[in-house]
Amino acid sequence: MKYSKALPLIAVILTAFCIQCSVAKANEQCMTPDRANGQCRNLVECPQLLQLLRNTNRSPQQTQYLQQSMCDQIGSLVYVCCKVESVAGARATSNLLPSTRDCGKSFDNRIHGGNVTRIDEYPWLALIEYTKPGNIKNFFCGGSLINKRYVLTAAHCVTGRALQTNVPTGVRLGEWDRSTTQDCERLANNRLDCADPHLDIGIEEIIAHPQYNENAANRLYDIALIRLERDIEYTHFISPVCLPMAEEMRSKTFDAMKMDVTGFGATETGTSSNLKLKAAVDAWTNADCRQKYAARRIYLQNSQICAGGEAGIDSCTGDSGGPLVVRQRLDNRDVYVLAGIVSFGPKQCATAGWPGVYTRVGAYADWILQNIKP
Repeated sequence: MKYSKALPLIAVILTAFCIQCSVAKANEQCMTPDRANGQCRNLVECPQLLQLLRNTNRSPQQTQYLQQSMCDQIGSLVYVCCKVESVAGARATSNLLPSTRDCGKSFDNRIHGGNVTRIDEYPWLALIEYTKPGNIKNFFCGGSLINKRYVLTAAHCVTGRALQTNVPTGVRLGEWDRSTTQDCERLANNRLDCADPHLDIGIEEIIAHPQYNENAANRLYDIALIRLERDIEYTHFISPVCLPMAEEMRSKTFDAMKMDVTGFGATETGTSSNLKLKAAVDAWTNADCRQKYAARRIYLQNSQICAGGEAGIDSCTGDSGGPLVVRQRLDNRDVYVLAGIVSFGPKQCATAGWPGVYTRVGAYADWILQNIKP
């Protein structure tokens, strides 16, 4: 298993002596230093230039090319003029993601109350296994299956000081009741509905967003990919969630929409439930949530979603790194879309009036496409 380590992106490298920088604003069309058509994009979303920046043996001419590629800067975010074919190449990998025929299917349609899911609901939910010295294993975070090889989770679940003793070593899929070997649910007619055995699979690679900073109070870029050691097969109890890849979905903020957060309540504190849980939460407007957290000197961005704030639910139900999903109509199908990833919340989970904060997946659509492979 290998880790893609966080890359320090130093704006000084690009801005120094930047006399002939490309002039454009974020997401606008631009011209590269070698006169090719491009788009002004966040540096981490341009694989070609990101690779050049990582190259410590680059020539003076390559450094100059990097400097002249800079087209905008928003706070600490550096934008570069990225060749169109580089952007298109990243989006071409979207064929590695399942179609709406195969994603976002939550099979249960029975009416029921309570916060415990049915045995076949939310089949994309994953648990991340950690191993500490003495070969002691436990589950502290969640994630979402997005295709046959990748699980999407939070960067804070797979990188940082807290993981020096608890190392992520595996992923569990298809779990419903952690206290039993065979998961079975007793139906109203007293018949048992039993699931396939859960699947434990090793981790081949962990890719945390290079701009994630565990010391930042607002936890920007709190997103990571886990590449499994082999492809898995979809079943009734293990299948992927849909991602917000369409242009109109990438920028959607889901203001005031009803959403579902699911998990075992697994967090860094180790508290959790044996049964898979769910809770309905309402998304806040970005403006309202920014104002709320700014009072605590935590400054949120458009790449985050706030939801919940009702006593006793939301972040107490979801796992760190777990899914926040919303029902959407895509390609004439009603499917669940992964809107957010559980990131952080008030110190006392599910405090009334304080929403949980989630990484907005649509803001990282290109980053996901650029970092998955067959």
